[in-house]
Amino acid sequence: MTLRDAFTSELKTAMLAKDAPRVSALRMITAKLKDTDIAARPKGIDKVPDEEIITMLRSMVKSRRESVELYRQGNRPELVAKEEAEIAVIESFLPRQMDAVATEAAVAAAIAETGAASIKDMGKVMAALKAKHAAALDMSRVGPIVKARLGG
Repeated sequence: MTLRDAFTSELKTAMLAKDAPRVSALRMITAKLKDTDIAARPKGIDKVPDEEIITMLRSMVKSRRESVELYRQGNRPELVAKEEAEIAVIESFLPRQMDAVATEAAVAAAIAETGAASIKDMGKVMAALKAKHAAALDMSRVGPIVKARLGG
């Protein structure tokens, strides 16, 4: 089942259950997906693949986490709760992330595999990690780990 099919199926289920917050979040995801598809048309792509959908979902989570921080600073607990509920719905479609130990092991393996010796080789290591573990790793969190390992 593709992610698109999962969105449609989950939306139908949420509508039947009259789960308004989940319906709202799923409609938001499908609207963002439509925008992403439209943006890809000039490249000759009608429907973006699941890998790009995962990237889209991660960016949605990131922006909501930033909003949560701002709402906390502004003492708006009702908006914090709404954003966190949306994050939970979006994350339910993302592949399970590697834990810290597995991430460290993947970074060590990528450094050994690429023969990286200094910070100048960070691009090679990041490319190797993305090629092998793109779905299971948040590349924005892996960057600082790689940098520290390479002595940056």
